[in-house]
Amino acid sequence: MNRDMHYLELLSTSFPTIASASTEIINLEAIMNLPKGTEHFLADLHGESQAFQHVLKNASGNIRRKVSELFRGDIRESERRELCTLIYYPEEKLELIKAAEEDIDDWYHITIHRLVSVCRDVSSKYTRSKVRKSLPEEFAYIIEELLHERTDDIDKAAYVKVIVDTIISTGRADDFIVALCNVIQRLAIDQLHILGDIFDRGPGAHIILDTLRQYHSWDIQWGNHDILWMGAAAGNNACICNVLRLCLRYANLTTIEEAYGINLVPLATFAMEFYGDDPCEEFMPKLLRGDKMEEKYQRLTAQMHKAISVIQFKKEAQIFHRRPEWQMEDRCMLECIDYQRGICTIDGKEYEMRSCHFPTVDPEHPNELTPEEYQLMERLHHSFRVSEKLQKHIKMLLSHGCMYTICNQNLLYHASCPLNADGSLKEVNLYKEERYSGKDLMHNIGMIVRAAFNSDTEKELRLFARDYFLYLWCGKDSPLFDKSKMATFERYFLKDKETYKEEKGYYFQLRDNEEVCDRILDAYGVKGKNRHIINGHVPVHASKGENPIKANGKLMVIDGGFSEAYHQETGIAGYTLVYHSRGFQLVQHEPFMSARDAIERGIDIKSTTQLVELSAHRMLVADTDKGEELRSQIEDLRQLLYAYRHGILTEKNKI
Repeated sequence: MNRDMHYLELLSTSFPTIASASTEIINLEAIMNLPKGTEHFLADLHGESQAFQHVLKNASGNIRRKVSELFRGDIRESERRELCTLIYYPEEKLELIKAAEEDIDDWYHITIHRLVSVCRDVSSKYTRSKVRKSLPEEFAYIIEELLHERTDDIDKAAYVKVIVDTIISTGRADDFIVALCNVIQRLAIDQLHILGDIFDRGPGAHIILDTLRQYHSWDIQWGNHDILWMGAAAGNNACICNVLRLCLRYANLTTIEEAYGINLVPLATFAMEFYGDDPCEEFMPKLLRGDKMEEKYQRLTAQMHKAISVIQFKKEAQIFHRRPEWQMEDRCMLECIDYQRGICTIDGKEYEMRSCHFPTVDPEHPNELTPEEYQLMERLHHSFRVSEKLQKHIKMLLSHGCMYTICNQNLLYHASCPLNADGSLKEVNLYKEERYSGKDLMHNIGMIVRAAFNSDTEKELRLFARDYFLYLWCGKDSPLFDKSKMATFERYFLKDKETYKEEKGYYFQLRDNEEVCDRILDAYGVKGKNRHIINGHVPVHASKGENPIKANGKLMVIDGGFSEAYHQETGIAGYTLVYHSRGFQLVQHEPFMSARDAIERGIDIKSTTQLVELSAHRMLVADTDKGEELRSQIEDLRQLLYAYRHGILTEKNKI
């Protein structure tokens, strides 16, 4: 009771009178009856910044749908398309329109009224207070007035007309239109969930993170590629090598050099010295987006690619031997080679190698770095550790992210939940013989990840945490990997493709089983009739008829292959899962051409919407996690009212 009284006394400082407490109850009860805000779920962006930004701008086609509904029958389809493009890219589109439009003032009048109609529609499910907070300060009052006044009201028509006339006559029409378009974009998505893998393959991971830094509300469930970069930023040299190897593999040096200022000249110099005579055919970069590269640069990239890969295998082996409890010493592949015969022995079987040119490997001590390799790694390590922008982006991932989250009866994680063959949750060894499964495993992994960046962490744990990023990247029981092995070495060096096979964990074999999904949801404490697991990681092969909706609707896999590297494999270019007040919609995207095409020709991403699950009634805030929170606040406020009315507490500031 004393603790309850202490809490009520604290609450009374915010609501010092019966009137203020009652007003807040009325406000919260009203909010509970608003429609649920729209959530968007994206996964596996892999540096495709232009497609990502466009999906945010068009709210996965939701803005185009609203424009069509509002103006169908009133304006032509071409005008609706122009209006949508203006909303997506207001500054760029305005320049084109002003260059072509003969009566720009008339266009301003028509366009501002149309934009106000769209803004009124997307803001209808929010409180005035929330809408007000999303408005730019310089136009907040004007936009609010226009949103809540209608021209069909005769008494107010002249008032609205004068507002618009004055916006135009004072030369603020362009700025006002830009502000209004940005408000529409912001209100179209209430909450953005990123289910991992912002980094690698595409060139714009840093642009995506810069976009998210300004975004109003988002969270991320870390993916294996995010963890790899986090490990590199924390100083794990094996992760640094993997990051560089992947960037070189896809000729994606923009992110490394221009965005994060990592100096690759020492690596290039080293590669030319030790691999200058090596054709490095297996290491030629994969060029995407129709990119072209001069032959000499392709060859240099391949040499750098091989050089960092060999160092990677050495650094990984050092960690595997340092952490025998991981049971990954069989992945110390440089120890498996007969360098004279060009043979690699795996599980007692000999395999012929494509090439066996390892000028920096001592067969007697294959995992030891040469003095030159050691010096190179020292310089690369320093570059990653002192990159201000990289460290800032990693802090963002830490502050907005975790291994999993539960939101509105949906369990979100990037890849998997380790399982046994019978579908039960697998206990995994973590640190000092501590074993966890399911929710506890995910939570404690998250704590270890954070420990690597916390200077107050005890030294032994911090060193383990730094090493552990490698296990999360390629460990058999990692929830971010969950395969028998990562066959990087085999794909580069062995001829027999049978060695490339990576056996997926039981989660991927059993995830279409509704009973297994229910068991996972129970273990995480997710309740409710319409509960789901949502994850990405493994691309859905839509072109081969694979369905992203599994386990009778309990599991949704939304990795449709945003990255161009996957387009041929999947047949599409990503999914967005949209969860609005009417239920779930899965939006399947075609490849995005360019922002320029969208601006100049009005070409939007072609998207196909599939209804996944419709609710019997329109969901309200009361039906969400926010509703639970508000109900708790209302109950506390009612107890405060009781205390005031029965003299247990005295009202303050009464005259």
